[in-house]
Amino acid sequence: MTEHGIYQTHLTARQNLNRLSIIRGVALLGQLLALVFFTSINPIGLPAEAIALVLAIYASVTLAGWLRSRQPIPITQREFFIHLLADIFFFSMLMYFSGGASNPFISYYLIPISIAAITLPRHYSILIGLAALLSYSLLLNYFVAIAAIAPSDHGHHQASSSNLHILGMWANFAISALIITYFISRMANTLKMQQQQIAEQREAQLRDEQLLAVGTLAAGTAHELGTPLNTMKLLVDEMTAEAKHPQADLQLLNQQLDLCKTTLKQLLMTAEQSQHHQLQPQLLHSYFSSLLQRWLLMRPNVQANITVADRVQSASFHPTVDQSIINLLNNAADASPHNMDINVDWDSRRAHISIRDYGAGLDTDKIDNLGQAFVTDKADGLGLGLFLSRATLTRFGGTVSLKNASDGSTVTEIILPLNETKLSSGSAQ
Repeated sequence: MTEHGIYQTHLTARQNLNRLSIIRGVALLGQLLALVFFTSINPIGLPAEAIALVLAIYASVTLAGWLRSRQPIPITQREFFIHLLADIFFFSMLMYFSGGASNPFISYYLIPISIAAITLPRHYSILIGLAALLSYSLLLNYFVAIAAIAPSDHGHHQASSSNLHILGMWANFAISALIITYFISRMANTLKMQQQQIAEQREAQLRDEQLLAVGTLAAGTAHELGTPLNTMKLLVDEMTAEAKHPQADLQLLNQQLDLCKTTLKQLLMTAEQSQHHQLQPQLLHSYFSSLLQRWLLMRPNVQANITVADRVQSASFHPTVDQSIINLLNNAADASPHNMDINVDWDSRRAHISIRDYGAGLDTDKIDNLGQAFVTDKADGLGLGLFLSRATLTRFGGTVSLKNASDGSTVTEIILPLNETKLSSGSAQ
């Protein structure tokens, strides 16, 4: 799940707790009015002091829950589960002091069961259902009897019918709780999965639209760069021939210009190969060694400790995967050009690239948003490098993660599935 999806989950949990507090408030108001009516207007022998104490404690819990729902600290599923357990406990206490299972409001137990089935995972829903059923069962035998609502003792047959009626209510409750816990929770989970898939598809569509816009701009820019690069190449060749400048600097400049022209040619070749599906599998050791060597030519001043595994394994990679890896290597080199650790390894299913730089680390205020378009922690950054790299690798089944290590360094982890279809076809997703 993405960071955005996690935020939505926490936001929903706060909304659910807020709504639960409202439900508690309504229930408290109804119980308070019932207590006043059946003690002052139509007394039926309720233990008013005990019930008032339970309601007072429950009111404080309700207020605390409402205040908790307004705090920015994430509300976990376990915490919400505990809130529902508290509701069952306090309701059970109220039922205990007001006739037990013979109280007509005993079916209120279905409320926390329904809420759990809709909002919580199945194991929590089952626990809530069992807690409610256990409480109901205990109230069949343990309660403060209230004559006005207790089964009649006048006549054996009538008493038996009343007891059967209460047992029937219990059986009906057990069946209702089972149906809600099993079927409603499954329906709610299906709905949640559909909503999550829709959100992911919407996010992927937005990302693809941004990639298309950036790709169109890049294609136009590449076309425009051809002319000035050719001009610079001619000037450098003339300066080299005249030998009026340091040869080492001119050779380096000439090398960089050749690299730029090669990159532009590869851009055109990539488009053509992608259209005709001409990508061929290659040995991973050769592929990664060549990729890192090309990157070192771009960054001649970088000092990196590079380790590449030497096991025999082949895969085909879309050229945009190369660009994504190079972008991430450049980000690390910008942070720590004189000390980097690069480790490349793989097994039969996936390749793993670890890039450790020893720079200042990631900005903790922005770390959750890094990878989104135009979000960067560099003073002169555009916020596109990591966005494009992550979007490209995700499109081909890979993942990118950045984290601050305990020693102050930054570790970039890249996972690439060694699946030819995903890595070489843009239609992977």
